[in-house]
Amino acid sequence: MTRVRSRSPYRQFVRWFRDAQRSRRIVFPEAMCLSTIDRRGHPDGRMVLLKGVSERGLVFYTNVHSVKGKALLVRPQASLTWYWEPLRRQVRIQGRTELVSDEEADAYFRSRPRAAQLSAWASRQSAPLASRSLLERRVQAFEKRFRGKPVPRPPFWVGFRVVPVRVEFWQERPDRLHDRLLFTKTASGRWKLTRLYP
Repeated sequence: MTRVRSRSPYRQFVRWFRDAQRSRRIVFPEAMCLSTIDRRGHPDGRMVLLKGVSERGLVFYTNVHSVKGKALLVRPQASLTWYWEPLRRQVRIQGRTELVSDEEADAYFRSRPRAAQLSAWASRQSAPLASRSLLERRVQAFEKRFRGKPVPRPPFWVGFRVVPVRVEFWQERPDRLHDRLLFTKTASGRWKLTRLYP
């Protein structure tokens, strides 16, 4: 059976995440499905990349004018899902979201490759695009604009932090007798651990 080595879902997550990072069969261990709710109440999921994890929450970055950015500004709740197939493990997180500080977003943006920085400026994420060549021309325009100087973070490029209230760890076991461990945040701020039927 899955052993619980910590009463902290963060430390448990970090252990599993490091296992996924060490696996040669997992190309993007940081890839996660972010699910939001749109204005009509419909669920919407897409893959994004985890860029930070701490006791404060889990961070990803996006254009605030994107579909997911707009959804989170209206309904600041989200869920995250990882499935690391070679390890037969899944993690599901539900929580509220908050914007990271400008300082934190600036620091991460500076760490990105220059081409990725320019693409953040060039892409009007989720908006209709008339042609691929238009996008390429926009990239070239921003290359010219910032030639010979650092690329600043666009004001619309932000980080969201998912602050968990529920974290579930799932481990495949023979005969479909899987392990499911659920951490739930209590009113006192402590974590309650419950083992679930598979």
